[in-house]
Amino acid sequence: MLKVEDFIRKYILALQGKIVTGNDCLDRKIKKPEIHRPGMGLMGWLHNFDYNRLIVFGRQEIEYLKQFTSDQRSRSLEKTLSEKTPLVIVGRNYLPFKELIYLCKLKKIPLLRSNLKTIELINKIIMILNDEFSPNITMHGTLVEVFGVGVLLQGESSVGKSEAALGLLEKGHRLISDDVVKIRKKEGNYLIGTGPKLTRHLMEIRGIGIINVSHLYGAVCVRNDKILDIIIKLEEWDNTHFYDRVGLDEKCCEVLGISLPYHVLPVKSGRDVSLLIETITLNHRLKGTGYNSAREFNVKLLEKITEKTNKERFSESSS
Repeated sequence: MLKVEDFIRKYILALQGKIVTGNDCLDRKIKKPEIHRPGMGLMGWLHNFDYNRLIVFGRQEIEYLKQFTSDQRSRSLEKTLSEKTPLVIVGRNYLPFKELIYLCKLKKIPLLRSNLKTIELINKIIMILNDEFSPNITMHGTLVEVFGVGVLLQGESSVGKSEAALGLLEKGHRLISDDVVKIRKKEGNYLIGTGPKLTRHLMEIRGIGIINVSHLYGAVCVRNDKILDIIIKLEEWDNTHFYDRVGLDEKCCEVLGISLPYHVLPVKSGRDVSLLIETITLNHRLKGTGYNSAREFNVKLLEKITEKTNKERFSESSS
């Protein structure tokens, strides 16, 4: 749910709006990411009319109501407004009818007036509500953009995530967020990662402290958000653990119901971690074009084995 107060505070400028009435009832909650144009409701057709939706009055509704007397307007508006209605917005900078203002005051419904055209207003509200109501999660890690790919670096504390990101920044890649990454599901099929405003463009490097990446490396080395494409987990090298040396075993990890490629990258002294992250990223992009180095190697290997086996069989049959 989204409080009307937060909706107005965050988006009133984008909607070119101003409050007409209802400053004392902004604690209402918008419970659904949907809007309603009350055209049919004004005519009395209230079948499946959902009072929990935000209501927008545009040119059609205003022109329709103009033809009525004050009492008729009141009766028509009364049908479409309820104590459950979270917010009413009048578009195209129309002056709200006094009957609408009265009913909003009576039912304690905030009323806004927007300068935007109705279609533009509706489109913006839909985008805002879809974004606000989309599933989200906070994850520990460092999000960077490498060769245009969103890479989330994860691992235990002090494994070297921030240091690896710093190495990538020196090579011209970009930082989105360090330590805390806020991930939101967009349009049901992809993930967007960003960082808290308080720590945006900041990194914590042990032994150095807090650094501002945009000041040290320039604005070109940071961005506010990025689509999340792959996850790389950094872990201390373990001699007893078997690490895949071919790459046929492709691992995935689910985040908010979306499957992402998942790589485990062992870290030890002498390994250039930032270079290895670049290599994983380039290989991911290559796979996106339909080319898989490991699978091609496996096919060639099997062909070679088959060829050798056939030669041995032919040699045995000849003798």
